Amino acid sequence: MQATGEGNPILWRLSAALIAACAWAGLALQFGLLMGRMGNIAEVTWRLLLFFTILSNLTVAIIFTLIALGSIRLRHPVLIAGLALTMALVGIVFELLLRKALHLSGWNQVTNALLHDIVPLLTVAAWFALAEKGRLRARDPWIIALFPIAYLVYALIRGTLEGLYPYPFLDLHKLGWQGVLPTVLGIAVAFLIFGHLMVMLDRWLGRR
Repeated sequence: MQATGEGNPILWRLSAALIAACAWAGLALQFGLLMGRMGNIAEVTWRLLLFFTILSNLTVAIIFTLIALGSIRLRHPVLIAGLALTMALVGIVFELLLRKALHLSGWNQVTNALLHDIVPLLTVAAWFALAEKGRLRARDPWIIALFPIAYLVYALIRGTLEGLYPYPFLDLHKLGWQGVLPTVLGIAVAFLIFGHLMVMLDRWLGRR
């Protein structure tokens, strides 16, 4: 089954352009704010590349930019579902584990809204409204999970070597494995549950 906008290249490109613009805007604002504090392009770039939010939004920005420019191959339903599931993880983890710890104002609040709220919601909406349904398989959530797993390994290695962890719940120095592992496993289980629910929804929508 085709979703409402699957056969409409103009709707796909306009939607992709909107998502890409929001992602690029959030990334640019975050870069500018950090530059104001650190003042070194290389250091700012390296610091930002430590965060799952930044890497996920950057991936979304690149892929949806290419879709907006006319790429049909990148509209593959598994890829769009993977982006939607990953961005849902960004939004949910922030909401449950990080939002109360931050007190943001001004442009920091705008940046946070773009990267943690608006882009995740728009990406999930794009999958739901535009992606072809009935194409996801039971193994796809496990394949999609390779990205956050690879990130976890990367973040912990960088944290161990540099002494800087991207998120409080990953801080091995303060929490140790006994503090980090339960949260990580909980996020992993939730990610796979949501992934399999997405597959079930995809199959149900595909039969309509």
